[in-house]
Amino acid sequence: MNENLLLGLQMMGIGMGFVLCFLCVLIVGMMLMSKVVGYLNKIFPEAVEEVKKVAKKVVDDDSVIAAVIAAVMAKKA
Repeated sequence: MNENLLLGLQMMGIGMGFVLCFLCVLIVGMMLMSKVVGYLNKIFPEAVEEVKKVAKKVVDDDSVIAAVIAAVMAKKA
């Protein structure tokens, strides 16, 4: 084989090895940080706000509904 081809393959192997090592270190670091943050969340939990639901008013009076319909029909004409 050509000497340049062998040097190219060697450089490619070294480069891919560095990338593989970096990704492995990155994965291990992320796992460790996840465990640290989980531990800190147990020590210092966030305060959870309670959301109050507002009940909608229901109109049982048919005269109010009739008045609204009449107003809409008068506006259209």
